[in-house]
Parts: sequence; structure tokens; C-alpha cells
Amino acid sequence: MPDSELPERLNAAVVLLDSQIAAGRGRNPAIYCKDRLITYEELSSSVNRLGNVLRQLGVRIEERVALLLLDSPEFAFAFLGAIKIGAVAVPLNTNLLAEDYLYLLKDSRARVAIVDPSLASQMLQIRSRLRHLQHVLVAGEGAEGLLSLASVMDAASPVLEAEETQKDDAAFWLYSSGTTGFPKGTIHLHHDMIVQADLYARNVLGLRSDDVCFSVAKLFFAYGLGNGLYFPLRTGGATVLLPDRPTPERVFQTIDRYQPTVFFSVPTSYAALLHYAEKLGRTDLGRVRMCISAGEPLPRVIYEKWLARFGREILDGIGSTEILHIFISNRPGKSKPGSTGQLVPGYEARIVDDDGRELPPGQVGTLLIKGDSIAAGYWNKHEQTKRTFRGEWINTHDKFMVDADGYFWYAGRTDDMMKVSGQAVWPSDVESVLQAHPAVLESGVVGFTDNDGLTKPRAFVVLKEGFQPSTELARELQDFVKRTTAPHKYPRSVVFVDSLPKTSTGKIQRFLLREWRPTNGQGFAV
Repeated sequence: MPDSELPERLNAAVVLLDSQIAAGRGRNPAIYCKDRLITYEELSSSVNRLGNVLRQLGVRIEERVALLLLDSPEFAFAFLGAIKIGAVAVPLNTNLLAEDYLYLLKDSRARVAIVDPSLASQMLQIRSRLRHLQHVLVAGEGAEGLLSLASVMDAASPVLEAEETQKDDAAFWLYSSGTTGFPKGTIHLHHDMIVQADLYARNVLGLRSDDVCFSVAKLFFAYGLGNGLYFPLRTGGATVLLPDRPTPERVFQTIDRYQPTVFFSVPTSYAALLHYAEKLGRTDLGRVRMCISAGEPLPRVIYEKWLARFGREILDGIGSTEILHIFISNRPGKSKPGSTGQLVPGYEARIVDDDGRELPPGQVGTLLIKGDSIAAGYWNKHEQTKRTFRGEWINTHDKFMVDADGYFWYAGRTDDMMKVSGQAVWPSDVESVLQAHPAVLESGVVGFTDNDGLTKPRAFVVLKEGFQPSTELARELQDFVKRTTAPHKYPRSVVFVDSLPKTSTGKIQRFLLREWRPTNGQGFAV
């Protein structure tokens, strides 16, 4: 439901959990994780215990609780437990270095950190430099000198009186994935998850209480948090959590074991899963009835190959940390391959030129979005907040075109477009063409300046297994692009790489590709 229909007093943890208990789903599965099955009653009890632990440690309303946890029941306990007592949960990317955590913990001024045992050593390296951090709890064994989360939870009461928060109180922060620099703490409010789940998960995807969700995208960022936690909790369903790295083998094993009905992933993973399935001759997705993609535009060729192999369409969409989740999406049975889809009802969009004038359908401009799940702003980033949050509207910094049918077509980030021979070239256009070549697993395209000072496209290409970098293959890819699209778009140089630099959400960090300099051993052709 929209924010305007929600009560002023609202605690998101109460809405997500207590309402399901009241609806008689207490004994229903809420979380599957390896050999563990957590019912709604058990989840509620553990959330209450953890909330009581935080109160005993002196955590007060609005104080931050950092979560450095793999996808696990403990993440759900900590995230919802902090929110239930009025504190602010701050999930952190689990793939960073100690110095990165030093920055994030200093920036958030977290009073308590709850960490996975595999990440405890990084916390110990920096703890003496964190003035605001009072307590570190470890969610498992093997970290000497740190409080055991399990032991303090066992001693805590399973009954917890929720803080009487307002719907506009801060509930959690999500740090932006940093495609262009340092991450920014994005402040989300108690109503944001409820609005997003109702507008998208319920009304667009049609999630039901008998659905089992499985997300390759992890809980520590916006896309995965909805997929793997508050979507299934809001709709009374269950989630499958995978703490491990989501390799194609593990993903298919998880699908086979738990038989999820709704599968969320990102284009890079879909490409890898297809490649793996092609090698094994696999054509089965079990009980999966719906596949969703976000993070980067889904190339048409991946959509078509996935549909042909598994008989399931992939519903591509776009979301952001600032807007919390998907706000433009394809619909079941109504997809336009290659497009991002149509507006999620409850959101409004404008496409504007550089002077802020609204553009008609068919013209590329900057996408502005209006909706009730938009964050309050960035923590301690006043100038950046002003550049992005504009009253009721937010500047996505993405370039889009909308067609006559209301379908949106992604053209790139505002700083990604390059002018080649006086004509606009968007990286996503070239990447989509390269994706159709049988040797290409994925690619990233950026502009570089040639010896004449002119901007030209450069393609960084990850090859599928069985293909080797060579000058001949680079020229073949260049010719393939020339034959398939406008000739001025072809990459003047091709760099073969083992992987592309990406954010935790799967977005290519093109600013790192633009900084690339050739070294020995890299396939490079002009």
C-alpha cells in the first residue's frame, strides 16, 4: 500500500513478523538455510531475543547496529531485532577489506557490530581505531575475545515490547555500491519496505504465501534484501538463504534441494548459469515459476536463450539503493525482450533533458522517479543529497527512452555516453551486441581517447570456457559488431580479461575500466 494509507505509528519488524503470526502462519517455514528450517514462530522468538540483547548492551533508539553477516538466519534475527527496538540496522558488504570496514563503521558510528566468524579477524584488525564501537558479537564459533551471539541470545527473553516508532523513523541504512567512488549511507524509513513489497512484490510479481523465494543477490544490498527477506515475510512465504558464493553449481544444487518457486538473479549470473547448463545439457528449473533480473540491463540474447532452454521468461527490471528496489519492471507474460519494462504502479517517471525539460516518447534523457519508497537522503553527504534528491523526485542518473507503449529502454549512466564521429554511443548497446557472439560470456564497454584526442569505444571481454584470447578473435568481435549495428559503434580495441570489476549488485564499475592501462599478458587488439 502507498505511504499515505499507512498508520503514523508503524514498526516495520512488527508488520513483517507479528502480522504473519496473527494470520496463523506461526508454524509455517520462514527460512531455509542449509540444514536449518526456521518457522515464523522461531523467527519471531529469535528476533525478540536479539532485540533484548541489543537493549541490554545499551543500544538506544536511532543508534546504529552494523551487520557483517553472510546470508543466514542470524542476518534476519539481527536486522529485524535492531529495527524492532527502534535502532538502525546497517548491513555491510561481506566482500570488502578491513580498511573499507573502518570507513563504513566510522561513517555510521555503529555502537554494536554483529559479525560472521569468517569476517571476525578483519573486525579485530580495526577495532582499536573505532571510537564509537562498544561491542562486537560473533555469530558462530572461533573468534576469541568476542561475545558469542548464540550464548547471549540463549540467555535473553523471547518476549520483546517493540519500540513505538513512526512510519518515517529511520529503520535501516544501505550503503550505495560505489560505482563512482566512496559508498554513501542511504537512509531508509520504516514504511519503505512495506510500500516496496506491496507495490512490486504483491502487485507486479503476485507473490503468494505458498511461494518460496531464492535470491542469488545477497541480503546486504537493496535488491537482495527485498528478494530474500522482506518480500517473502510480507507475503507470508518462505526464503532460501545461501551463505556460500553463488557459483552455477551451487545455485542449481540449491534449486534442486529446496524447490523454490521464485528465482531472483542478475544478468551476469544468468549468463554463467546458461553456460553451465549448456555444458551439462540441463533444461530443468524444478518448481521455479518466475525468474527476475536486475542490477544491469538483461541482454535480449540471454532472455531468449533462457526461455528456449528452461521455458521460463526472465522479468527484467531496474531498482536502486536509493529507491530500495525495483520501480520499473516487465510483467509476467507481457515482457518486451531487451526493455526494462513498464512503471510499477505507485511510481511516477519523467525523462528530462540536461535543462530539466520533459522529453517526449522516443527521446533519450535522464530518468527522474517519484515514489514512497525513496530514501530520506544520504548520511552526512549534504551536497550529494542535493544533487540526487529533488523534493518528491529523485534523479536516478540513468539515461532512458520510453516508447509509445510505455516500455522503458535503458541507455546507460549519465556519464557513460560517448560521442563517436559526432554520434551518441551507449555502452549497453555495444555490450548487447557482443553478448550475442558465441564466444562472449560478458563484456564492458567504455570510451577511451585515441592518439588524435578522439573518443572511441573499447570493449573488455570475458570469454566463455573453450575460447582463447587472440588477435584474430578480437578482430572477429569487431567485425561482428560492425555487421550487427551501426558501424561507428564498433570497439576500436578489445581487451580480454578474466573478469569485470563490479559492484556488489552486479553493476560494471566503468570508472575502473576507464582507468585501465595495458600490461603484458592481456589480449589487446587495435
